[in-house]
Amino acid sequence: DSIRQFVGKYQRHKQDILLHFVNPDAVPDEVRNLGISVDGEIIIRYQNRTEHVKTDNEQVFTNALQRLARNQERWIAFIEGHGERSALGNANHDLGEWGKQLFNQGYRAQPINLSETDNIPNNTNILLIAGPRIDYLPGELNVINDYIEAGGNLLWLHEPGPMYGLEPLAELLNITFPTGAVIDSAGQLIGIDDPTITLVTGSLYLPHQITEGFEYTTLFPMTASIETLVSTQWSSRPLLSTGNHTWNETGKLEGIIEPNEEVDTLGPLTIGISLERELDVEDGDELVTKQQRIVVIGDGDFLSNTYLANSGNNELGTRIINWLSSDDEFITIAPKTANDTQLNMSNTTLGVMGIGFLFVLPAILIITGISTGLRRKKR
Repeated sequence: DSIRQFVGKYQRHKQDILLHFVNPDAVPDEVRNLGISVDGEIIIRYQNRTEHVKTDNEQVFTNALQRLARNQERWIAFIEGHGERSALGNANHDLGEWGKQLFNQGYRAQPINLSETDNIPNNTNILLIAGPRIDYLPGELNVINDYIEAGGNLLWLHEPGPMYGLEPLAELLNITFPTGAVIDSAGQLIGIDDPTITLVTGSLYLPHQITEGFEYTTLFPMTASIETLVSTQWSSRPLLSTGNHTWNETGKLEGIIEPNEEVDTLGPLTIGISLERELDVEDGDELVTKQQRIVVIGDGDFLSNTYLANSGNNELGTRIINWLSSDDEFITIAPKTANDTQLNMSNTTLGVMGIGFLFVLPAILIITGISTGLRRKKR
């Protein structure tokens, strides 16, 4: 009954899901052939691809469905070798936790060092530049620019301060980063003493596929503002804005910080933008039109291991990746469970016989073995 109820939540939204139970005591060879290793294991099969899920946790189950629903693997190339944030690292400033979230949804991280290659791998769906701290060499910039000119998608997480040799990339994208860092005084109202932490709330998300229906507050420590220039190549749209109470501080970030209207730019300021264009690219012997997508954010800390779990940071980062990879149908699927963490225990104790189940989505198959015993149902 607990399995029927669990799968039933999905069946209510997709009525052609079929549920079938298999008794592992009656067909042990079938269970062995399917590679079931633990009681309660679920196998989901879709279009000749499979996923093994060893829990009936809703988030884990949904992530497995998302991975199977993607028609191919999505590779994100993280540039390294210049002190960038690591996609696999566990340090506070790294992006390892976010990388795990992306892996759960079917993405694969591929660190690349531009000093060791003369091109970006052709299976790259998104190139990611995340806060370098050492200058890029001219030859490395050529590799990046060639990738952009060929229609590659890009996520650029810039930080306030030096460009580290990426000025040609900014010129190619027709954007600039004004000197200074964004100061947000609103944080003091909720107990945040650091004025360099910028809060973006519901009214500050600008109309875009990425932000549609997005209501969580996001937190950006030490962010840069972004300005777009007139361009005949790119269609640019702002994503994230700051409030009227913010400004771009060009002085030292110490002591009492107040805006100087002669040199500082008062808010609202843009701290995240998207760029799009259509390009004719070669596909074998013919030219095809490709939609190119780029997102530039003035901060990388919001996706770091330290700040990822803050309110909507994780979901915003995942929405950006889904949009960049043209998986628009996945943009509004949250990568985490709902904020309601209340747990209610029922008084019913279920005795579950040693059976398995099979569940199909037109071609999705789920098989599980469940041990005999007493289970307390959690809601």
